[in-house]
Amino acid sequence: MLRYTLMRLGIFVGCLVVVWGAVYSGIFPRGFGDSNFLWVLLLSLVLSAPISWVALRGERDRASVQIVHKVDRMKANLEASRSQEDGADDGARAQGRAS
Repeated sequence: MLRYTLMRLGIFVGCLVVVWGAVYSGIFPRGFGDSNFLWVLLLSLVLSAPISWVALRGERDRASVQIVHKVDRMKANLEASRSQEDGADDGARAQGRAS
């Protein structure tokens, strides 16, 4: 997941540099007054989202599989712990009835 996040951040920073260059060279319009930096950030975000969606599809799928495996393992551990508790509780109750 960290790898995917860093790759996505890299795409955003790349888009930020390209958009900043395009705005200051006059290819894209500048923002109004002091809002130019916000304009560059928003435009970079809008451009990087679809690029990340397409370019990082495989990495996103790998991260998803890892997360599913971790969740399944945690569920199995929780169920094993729960069944051990139930067994210990049933044993204690059976001994209590026998006395």
